Amino acid sequence: MNINYFQFLNMAPEAILVAVLVITFIADFIAHGKEEKEWFNPLVCVMLLASSVATLFVGDNTAELFGGAYVATPANTMMKAILCAGTFIVVLQSKKWLSGEDAKLVEGEFYMLTISTLLGMYIMMSAGSFLMFFLGLETASVPLACMVALDKYKKDSAEAAAKFILTATFSSGVMLYGLSFLYGATGTLYFGDFSEALEVNAMTICGMVFFVSGLGFKLSLVPFHFWTADTYQGAPTTVTGYLSVISKGAAAFTLAVLLHHVFTPLVEQWSILMDILIVLSITVANLMAIRQSELKRFMAFSSISQAGYIMLAVIGASAEASLASLMYYVLVYIVANMSVFAIISVVEQNNCGRTDMRAYDGFYGNNPKLAFLMTLALFSLGGIPPFAGMFSKFFVFMASVNGQEDNWVPYCIMFIALINTVVSLYYYLLIVKAMFINKTDEPLPTFQIDCNTKLTLAICTAGILLFGVVGCIYEAIQAACVASC
Repeated sequence: MNINYFQFLNMAPEAILVAVLVITFIADFIAHGKEEKEWFNPLVCVMLLASSVATLFVGDNTAELFGGAYVATPANTMMKAILCAGTFIVVLQSKKWLSGEDAKLVEGEFYMLTISTLLGMYIMMSAGSFLMFFLGLETASVPLACMVALDKYKKDSAEAAAKFILTATFSSGVMLYGLSFLYGATGTLYFGDFSEALEVNAMTICGMVFFVSGLGFKLSLVPFHFWTADTYQGAPTTVTGYLSVISKGAAAFTLAVLLHHVFTPLVEQWSILMDILIVLSITVANLMAIRQSELKRFMAFSSISQAGYIMLAVIGASAEASLASLMYYVLVYIVANMSVFAIISVVEQNNCGRTDMRAYDGFYGNNPKLAFLMTLALFSLGGIPPFAGMFSKFFVFMASVNGQEDNWVPYCIMFIALINTVVSLYYYLLIVKAMFINKTDEPLPTFQIDCNTKLTLAICTAGILLFGVVGCIYEAIQAACVASC
C-alpha cells in the first residue's frame, strides 16, 4: 500500500499543536519538583502564539484526507488560528492564579489539558464525517471536565466538574441517539455522501433534532443550559473564561458548518428549530442575568445570551455571510470576555476569593484604571458604539436576514434580538454602577497587578478598540469563508 505522506502537511495546525503539547509535557517533566518555574508560562505562551501565527500561513488551501474523514478549508483554519490566539490569552492571564499555593502543583497539567482540549476542537472543526466529529468532540470535552476540577481543595470545583461530566455524558448520548437515526436513514457517516442521501422524513427530522440538541448542551443554549451557571461559578476563574469563549466558539462554528453544508435538505426544519433556540437563549438568559448577584454566575448567563447572538448568524441564507459574521463575532467576544474575566480574576485574588457583585462597590475610587478597562469590555459586550462589539452584532444581524427578503421570520428574530440588546445593556450597566456610583464602607484597596495580567488587558483592550475599525480583519475572515464555501 502506497501512502502519500505529503498529505499530512494539510494537517499542519494539528501537527503544530501536537508538537506544542509534547514540548509542554517534556518541560513539565523537567520542571517537576522545582520551586522556580518562572520560564514555564512564557514558554507555553510563546508556543501558542507561534502556533496561531503559523496556522494562518498554512491555511490557504482546501484538502481532504483519510477518504474525506478530515477536511481542511481556509475557513476552519482561520477559526483554528482565532481559537489558538484566544487560548494564548487564557494561558497568559493564568500565571498569577497558577503561582498560588493551591494551584502551582497543577500548572503543567493545566497547560496540557488546555492544549489537549484545543486539539480536540481542531479535529471537530475539520471533521468530514460524524465519526471524526464525535472523536474530536469527546477529545475536547473530557479534558475540560478535568480543568473544571483543578481547584481540588474547593468543594464547589468538584461539584462543578461533576455537573459538567454528567451533562456532557447526557448530551453525548442524545447526540449519538440522533446519529443512529441519521445513519439508519442514509447508510453513511461521511458528510459528502450524507447530504446527497438525506431525505426529508420523520426519521431524519428526529435524528437532526436530537443531534442539534446534543450540541445545544455544548453551546449551553436554552433549554440545555442548566449546568452552565453552577459550572462557571465552581470552576477556577481562568477555566471559566476558557469555557465561555473558546469551547463555545468551536461548537458554534462546527454547528454552523454542519447545518449549512450537511443538513441542507432539512433547511426548513432546522431553521425553525434554531429560531426557537435563539429566541429562548437570548431572552431567558438576559432575564436571568438581571437577577444574579454573583459575578461568575452573571457572566454565565451573559455567555448563554451571547451564544444566542452567535447562532443568530446561522439562520441567514448565505453560508459565506453566516460563517464570516460568526467567526468575527467569536473573535470580538474573546477579547471582550477575557478582559472581563482577567479583572474578575485579579479582584478575586486580592479580595479573599470574593466574586460577588458587592465586591465591586466603589471599585473606581481606588482602582480607576481597572474600572475603566472593565467598563470598556462591558460596553463592547453590550454592543455600544464605537467598540468592536457593536460591529460584531451588526454583522450578525445583517447575516441573519441575508437572502431572506421574502421571509418575515428572520426579521422578527432580529427585532427580538435588538430588544434584548437593550436589556443586556441594563444588566451590564449594573456592574458599571457598582464600580462608579455605589458607596461602601470597606472599598477594595489599591493593588498592583502582575505583568501577565497587564499584557492580557492591553491585548484585549486593543482588540476592543481596533477590531471594529480595522476593516482588513473582517475582510480576511470573509475571504477565507468565500474560498471555503
